[in-house]
Order: sequence, then structure tokens, then C-alpha cells
Amino acid sequence: MAKRTPTRKTTKKADCPASLVWFDIPADDLVRAKKFYSALFGWKISRFPAMPDYWHIDTGGEKATLDGGLLPRQAPRQPITAYVSVPSVEKAAAKVQKLGGTVCKTKTPVPGMGYFVICQDTESNTFALWEMNPQAT
Repeated sequence: MAKRTPTRKTTKKADCPASLVWFDIPADDLVRAKKFYSALFGWKISRFPAMPDYWHIDTGGEKATLDGGLLPRQAPRQPITAYVSVPSVEKAAAKVQKLGGTVCKTKTPVPGMGYFVICQDTESNTFALWEMNPQAT
């Protein structure tokens, strides 16, 4: 298991392009998954404001670790999704397609936070692009 060094600093902000900034864990039973991850890792999991079927996962200190979300499973065998910060989801999505990947869900706003696009790489791995933008509607 990798050990976090005290000198390593990460932030929840998209300070560095192409850095991991968020993750989503799909679940068949949100309450059961909440209990599991809370007990296993000590994560604090609470309902996300204005999104009744989405739960925020607080993994640790305010700026020490990236956080994530817990959401209802949308498809059988839906994997955990990692979100990668990019300056523009539209430009990055176009590059995904140019390089042989697929855009599965086009630019979608998260009001007051930013935009995301869900993609698959050339090996059928799902990932998301994230563009921070407080003006997103």
C-alpha cells in the first residue's frame, strides 16, 4: 500500500491540469454502501445539497485528499469513475475522440461548480473530464 508523505500536498481545487480531482462510486443500495465505506475507511458521507440521490464522500482533511460521491448504479457492472481536471471539457472531449476514445455523456453542468463529460478510453475504461466553473448553470 502506498504511504502518504507529509510533504505531499493535494487540493480539492483543479489547480493542476490533468490531475485527479473527484471520484464517483456507484451503488445498488446507497445506505448499505454508506455504512460500508464509513466503517472501512472512516469517511464522512452525507447527502449532497439539492441532489437527493447523490451523497458527498469526505475522505479526510479539508485539503489533504480528494473527495468523491456515492450515487445509484446506472448500469450493471458500472465501475468507479475518476474525474480528471482539464481547462475545457469541450476541447478535451474532442481530443478524446481524435485519439480513438468515445464520449459517452456530453458536457453536463453541475450548477455553481463546473461541467463534466464522461468518456471511454481505447481500452473501454470509463473516466470523466472536469472543468471547474462557478458560473455553470
